[in-house]
Amino acid sequence: MSLLSSIEKPKDRAVICTITGDAGLGKTSLAATFPKPIFIRAEDGLQAIPQSTRPDAFPVIQSVDSLWEQLTALVKEDHDYKTLVIDSVTQLDTIFSTNIVETDPKKPRTIAQALGGYGAGFQALSSMHGRVRKAAGVLNERKNMNVVFIAHAETETIELPDADPYTRYNIRMQKKSVSHYIDNVDLVGFMKLETFTQGDGERKKAYSDGTRLLVTYATAANISKNRFGITEDIIVNNGENPLITFIPTLGE
Repeated sequence: MSLLSSIEKPKDRAVICTITGDAGLGKTSLAATFPKPIFIRAEDGLQAIPQSTRPDAFPVIQSVDSLWEQLTALVKEDHDYKTLVIDSVTQLDTIFSTNIVETDPKKPRTIAQALGGYGAGFQALSSMHGRVRKAAGVLNERKNMNVVFIAHAETETIELPDADPYTRYNIRMQKKSVSHYIDNVDLVGFMKLETFTQGDGERKKAYSDGTRLLVTYATAANISKNRFGITEDIIVNNGENPLITFIPTLGE
């Protein structure tokens, strides 16, 4: 059989995305509006969702081993969940770092000193995040599950050779690990409050009416992107998934 006979138009598949932003903006609530979700919890963020609409969740992970067990169960066992939510990969970063330090026989004080230093600890940390991303990819490909990574944000200074330094929002975790949740995902969304300024001269005050926006297109202010042609801020309302308008498979 000719290899050319295998050529076809790729079919739509489930979505892999990362939702980041400051604390308390509703990242977990947004993730809960994805189709039939199951939560893997590195932190307990589901208390903000009313019991009547609260999604199913594994017990909060207490160790790295329990995380691998939960991911393996979703991969190998039969279930009807359509979305995996990991809340949050930022807290996973802390759990992984602690594990690497505590399991090092030389008992280093920090991850920078772990595994002999010279960046070995940070590389091991990135590898653990890579394992999470690989498991998510298996669920997406084999079981057609959506995957939502929730992450907390922090500011960082960007220094480019052809531009003045500027500040932007990025995922709060060790830098070598960030790429697992930005590269080769379908959407990275940054949640923020719609903010206005008032006043004259240098003494201006910022205020908001509580409207939450999801930024999913490339911008210098934060890490964000999408593969669905979204070019404008998206308003996020409680209990609704605004991405269904742009990604029809989420409504199926």
